[in-house]
Amino acid sequence: MQGHSHGHHGHRHASHHHVFAWAMWINLAYSGIEAGFGLATNSLALISDALHNLGDAVGLALAWGAAWMASQAPTERHTFGWRRATQLSPLFNAVLLVGFSGALLWEAIGRFQNPPQVPGALVMAVAGLGIAVNLGTAALFLRGQKTDLNKRGAYLHLLADAAVSLAAVIAGLGIWWRQWYWLDPLTALLVALVIGIGSWHLLKASFMQAMDAVPEGLEKGEVEAFLQARPGVVAVHHVHIWSLGAEEIALTAHIVRDTVDGHDGFIDATNQALQERFGINHATLQIELGESCHHDHHDHAPHH
Repeated sequence: MQGHSHGHHGHRHASHHHVFAWAMWINLAYSGIEAGFGLATNSLALISDALHNLGDAVGLALAWGAAWMASQAPTERHTFGWRRATQLSPLFNAVLLVGFSGALLWEAIGRFQNPPQVPGALVMAVAGLGIAVNLGTAALFLRGQKTDLNKRGAYLHLLADAAVSLAAVIAGLGIWWRQWYWLDPLTALLVALVIGIGSWHLLKASFMQAMDAVPEGLEKGEVEAFLQARPGVVAVHHVHIWSLGAEEIALTAHIVRDTVDGHDGFIDATNQALQERFGINHATLQIELGESCHHDHHDHAPHH
């Protein structure tokens, strides 16, 4: 006998994918403005930051596309739908962040030899606008970034943008006030290190999700112990836990019970308890009878 359940709140991200579109267009518009000022004043700092923001707009476009794909209904061919897109998008986003931090680090080291004489006041003004733009768009993702890696990727990316803009403001102030042109490569160097360290966790988390690892914050042993303690349960085996997509956690398990009574009620109550205690909202339980069962010891993860 099998039972399965999945909560509807796991689909909420489908109705909120428009925030990625807003964030993308805002960043795209700001990138154009910043690039225009950079070209007009021959400011490499502004041009570089504009290219960075353009890369962010591309990352947001990936997240937007992933959120839209995840909202599509399952088909005969793709029975889980396209929810996995919300795991692949932050993986690509994290790769972009790590790649950007490396490129920025390389550029910053090169600039120490011959720092460009950028107009400090203009750098401060345009970068200050960048702080407002990036923090404002990051706020769009604040609520959902703790449970949705797709949103977390966008959120961290935008915070990184704000850090870059803040560093540019500080550099611009030093250049304008003291003609300390070496501040430009120094702040870029520090920002590259901060972004690289911060994006590493996202890269690891998104890669682990893509490889069907147990979601962060869950321990397989605790879930097994919980199932083992349910009424009438003799043994639990073949337990698999993985993320289907944003805010959706799946579980499959074989449960051996010593009674044939009340299976339907047992399954319903267990599924509800799994969702309330662990956030597992797509559980499939297979009930087996008897005080012992004979099965192979090679677990096979479900195909999806």
